[in-house]
Amino acid sequence: MPQSHARLITHITFSTKHRQPFLKHPELRVRLHAYMAGILQRIDCEPILINGVEDHVHILCNLSRDIAVKKLIEIVKVEPSKWMKRQGLKNFFWQKGYGASSVSQSRVPHTKAYIARQEEHHKHVSFQEEFRELCRKHGLKIAEMPRANGRYSTAATRIT
Repeated sequence: MPQSHARLITHITFSTKHRQPFLKHPELRVRLHAYMAGILQRIDCEPILINGVEDHVHILCNLSRDIAVKKLIEIVKVEPSKWMKRQGLKNFFWQKGYGASSVSQSRVPHTKAYIARQEEHHKHVSFQEEFRELCRKHGLKIAEMPRANGRYSTAATRIT
């Protein structure tokens, strides 16, 4: 077969550094998500849905067959970080880590609904609890390390 085809739907989650509420204004989030969607389109990673709350973002996209997940994450964090600084948020940074998992085509409607309901969801569940549950569902073990500020830093590794 001379052609190559791929549909690798990916759910990506990452937070602001130290989970600071830089994204508390809904209109800023809408503009940021639109900017991120443009970046995804430019690198041939079709955006399906981007949403989040004051301290983190969820991205559902089709991973291009020409880019590694690590490179996608780098691009989708670096460019919007620069954009946020141009918006006047000079201290804006994303956390170093991220969560990424595959989503089967049959689960896309469910995942879209979940991402769309982020504001309602986070009235009851913290990002930390949500991230732990997402990692558990996808077989990722989290190594948590306490920080001086009483919060935890997380790193996920694959459970074998």
